[in-house]
Amino acid sequence: MNTKLDFINGNTKKCLLAMTLPMIVAMFLNMAYNLVDSLWIGNLLGETAYAALTNSTPIILLLTSVAMGATNGVSILLSQAIGAKNEQKKRTLISTSFCIAVVFSLFVTLLLEFFLPTILKILNTPMETMGMAKDYLSIYILGYLPVYLYLYFTAVLRSFGDTMFQVIAMLISTILNAILDPIFIQKIGFQGAAIATLLSQSLCLVFMLIYIRKKRIFKFSFVNFDKSTIIPLIKNAIPSVIQQSIPAISTTFLTSLISTYSISAIAAYGITGKLETILFYPAMAFNMVLTSIIGQCIGAKRADRAKDYLKLSLKYGGVVLLILSALVIAFSTQLSNLFVSSNVVAQIVKGYFMIISIGYILNTITNCYLGSLNGMGSPTKSMLLMIFYYLVVRIPLSYAISYAGFGLNGIWIAVLISHIVACITAILTGTYSLKRI
Repeated sequence: MNTKLDFINGNTKKCLLAMTLPMIVAMFLNMAYNLVDSLWIGNLLGETAYAALTNSTPIILLLTSVAMGATNGVSILLSQAIGAKNEQKKRTLISTSFCIAVVFSLFVTLLLEFFLPTILKILNTPMETMGMAKDYLSIYILGYLPVYLYLYFTAVLRSFGDTMFQVIAMLISTILNAILDPIFIQKIGFQGAAIATLLSQSLCLVFMLIYIRKKRIFKFSFVNFDKSTIIPLIKNAIPSVIQQSIPAISTTFLTSLISTYSISAIAAYGITGKLETILFYPAMAFNMVLTSIIGQCIGAKRADRAKDYLKLSLKYGGVVLLILSALVIAFSTQLSNLFVSSNVVAQIVKGYFMIISIGYILNTITNCYLGSLNGMGSPTKSMLLMIFYYLVVRIPLSYAISYAGFGLNGIWIAVLISHIVACITAILTGTYSLKRI
């Protein structure tokens, strides 16, 4: 852990790496955590169970995205307050945002538990997997409060320049999930995976609370609650929530479209989603880190430092994704067989990655610019860009090319085109915004 990183006057390269490397490691551990369910379910329960997990994934992604977006919105304001050295504003933001986090996560939990069957029907969940998906999600959703609060605390710690404990917490949680999953799956079945996840998520939050209390990096006090802060928090949170949720919404539409093909197609898309986390998480890490770092730079009125951090992120992110993309594409068939032993599924997975390929490097560039826009206090611009290329470009194009006779490959082509459009528009918007600060 390093709570004394000086983003304003310190070495740019060292500060960026000190923040980003632990964040990437934490995200890969989060990927491993999510893969545990997939590997055990696919190998112990078969293709149909894995398809049910795939049908559950859009809802899980959306829940996580909402939490990440809302907490990232908190990070924008908090980082700027830290950069400006405004102690009272820091205390007010932390206390008020914590209360909002608890109320909001409980409200979402109750809402989803009530409307879950309706949501699954809207997503075209096949009858063969409907019951399993409902049982899994009804348990998983109960863990939304600990998941939300964990992401909230990591966002606050990130604003203070601390990303290391996230690595430790995720490592412990991943090990617990890996141990508990096969035990509960063999004793209870498909629902056992959700129970194991719920327990490991709750324990992860407990470790986080112990750490915060011991280190005293910040503290909560209802005395510092300020209702006038609620509106600014919501104004920053809503664009961030939408921004983070749009990929999940896109995945939901695509899952619904792919569900009209076959169980094998659904299973294959589920596998590509899991493998894509290897390629998406570094980009997300740079996005979140740049939000905090550039937020501090803007708070300290150092636009020159903000530009330096962006340039370094583009350089490092591009190199990392070039290597990772090549590895995933080269071994896509073997990786697919780790989840489900099916040649049909493996061929669909291979075709997916062969078509999209360069899109992952473009996605990293896009996320670096979006993180910079967030840090500059312009999450609405990032939100509008995400809406444009994920919903306006990707979804209609997927349906159009797919129904034009290209089938599944048409959907993959549409995804690639959206990555190209995203990169171009993000570069133009981000460059223009940086010139104006």
